[in-house]
Amino acid sequence: MPDSRCSFCTKDADSVGTLVAGAGVFICDECVALCAQLVKDKKTSGPAPRVPMWEQVGDEALLAHLPRIEAVRDQVDDDLRAWVAEARRRELSWDKIGAALGMKRQSAWERFAG
Repeated sequence: MPDSRCSFCTKDADSVGTLVAGAGVFICDECVALCAQLVKDKKTSGPAPRVPMWEQVGDEALLAHLPRIEAVRDQVDDDLRAWVAEARRRELSWDKIGAALGMKRQSAWERFAG
């Protein structure tokens, strides 16, 4: 998984101990630990904090993060293409695939047939 990244923190597979794959997403061991801690410490009142808290992210850090987010988007796109290819291998129609994706048959075909 050399091009795979955590879909949450965007660290690449070589930067984390374990990267777990899901349907179109990945999560690293560090994010799993953070999630477990958040669930454990969940407060019964008040809104949950946004992660990241935008006030704590400087402009340079925000700009540096954008390419990593783009890499995750590309990873998800690749996974979606693989799922559509499997649907076609199973001879599911473009009508059914388009409907599942909330688009017309022609749009699905144009996006994924090549």
